[in-house]
Amino acid sequence: MKKLLFVLTLLGLFFTAGCSTATEEVEEIEAQTLTVSDHAYYERFQGKGISINVYNWGEYISDGSEEGTLDINAEFTALTGIEVNYSTYATNEELYAKLKGGGASYDVIIPSDYMISRMIKEDMLLPLNFENLPNFSNIMENFKNPLYDPQNQYTAPYTWGTVGIIYDKTAIDEEDIDWDILWNEEYADRILMFDNPRDAFAIAEILLGYSLNTENPIELEQAAKKLGEQKRIVQAYVMDEIFDKMGAGEALLAPYYAGDALTLMDEYDHLGFVIPKSGTNLFVDAMCIPKSAQQKEAAEMYINFMMERDIAYATTDYIGYSTPNAAAFELLDEESQADTISYPADDFINEKTEVFKNLSDEANLQMQSLWTEMKSAQDENQNKWAIPVFMLICVLTSVGILIRRYLKKKKDIF
Repeated sequence: MKKLLFVLTLLGLFFTAGCSTATEEVEEIEAQTLTVSDHAYYERFQGKGISINVYNWGEYISDGSEEGTLDINAEFTALTGIEVNYSTYATNEELYAKLKGGGASYDVIIPSDYMISRMIKEDMLLPLNFENLPNFSNIMENFKNPLYDPQNQYTAPYTWGTVGIIYDKTAIDEEDIDWDILWNEEYADRILMFDNPRDAFAIAEILLGYSLNTENPIELEQAAKKLGEQKRIVQAYVMDEIFDKMGAGEALLAPYYAGDALTLMDEYDHLGFVIPKSGTNLFVDAMCIPKSAQQKEAAEMYINFMMERDIAYATTDYIGYSTPNAAAFELLDEESQADTISYPADDFINEKTEVFKNLSDEANLQMQSLWTEMKSAQDENQNKWAIPVFMLICVLTSVGILIRRYLKKKKDIF
């Protein structure tokens, strides 16, 4: 992993003499760039002082922080002259709330399938001009015209993957692992759980035999009840905190995304990952342009750059998530292409996975309400002994004071 196979060329080969100032600025940070499909395409914004705001998941792009890896945003700036203001979020719901609130403007966002569908429905995205996305031809056919964007008007896929269980191999046998292990009291207070409703409900729905896209109010209530049964043995509800907690051995089990699991396993020998045989969610994260975008054409250039063969390879190689880019897939070694965590067998995908769809407003509201109630009950459960214990301490302290006073008075008398 993370051994890049790129053909590197010097910056001078990418720019004309009229772009010498930009080249000198890049040389100051000793950057090198990759082979790209069309140099002229990327030069039209050079020297115009344009910047774009990109909002992505945490730990979800190659940033050059490790030796031998690529700083993708720096490469884009070196090639195009467009500055990238890059920030991150932890959940789709956080992204949605930020955009819906109107407090920030982004040019490129990378949400998941069901959230994309919701944003399309609520008219929050701009259609893409595919004439500005020639590298869309690199995308595998089965990732075009997806359920969440059936006419392929708004999205270009970034990565995909499945959800499974990260576990501590020193304490748990892989053969014993399916979703029900997350309810096993033997591992009480050593279990982590998703801190977002859609992923958490999905696990409960699989256990109950329901569709991951159920809108049946009774089934949603039953899923919430199932999560409520689990809460007393859950150590914490987390997202990116899982990296530190599982790496440090603070927990034994945690559901999470396959790409992040591979990153953790690459760092920590004691961790393993299982995609439960009973089934799971298959997700796609895709690049979009929100309606608040100020630089649509520059944003499309960034999206096209992310679909360059070598850039898409750098992404999948660094973050561990599966690539929908056929040209990048061909650069993977045979072992990576055959890895059943990153690329499960077709029959498993067809028979045992389900892609999230956007739920109706009523179902979304019910799920969020049930989730909030469950989390609030968790807080109450954690604090239910606080007042009685505090009162007991006060009583014991008072009794102690009275006893000391009595003994002191008795001593003074004698």
